[in-house]
Amino acid sequence: MSIEIDARGLLCPLPVLRLRKVLLAQPEGGVVRLLATDPVAVIDVPHFCSEGGHQLLGSRPLEGHNRIYRRARPRNGAAT
Repeated sequence: MSIEIDARGLLCPLPVLRLRKVLLAQPEGGVVRLLATDPVAVIDVPHFCSEGGHQLLGSRPLEGHNRIYRRARPRNGAAT
């Protein structure tokens, strides 16, 4: 199952906080797409994923925002 979070117009740290909240409810391997206009999100989200053991699947700029894909970490806390 894939979920999309629309964090356009939100500034740091709100995009990451929204992502964190959704991730807590995701099963292992669930994919979340984050739409963010905050230019710092392309730095904050990869750092958040790395620190939390989540797999960043990619990031690409789109018209006026960035789309960031990431996969939920395994439930046992190990990085994938």
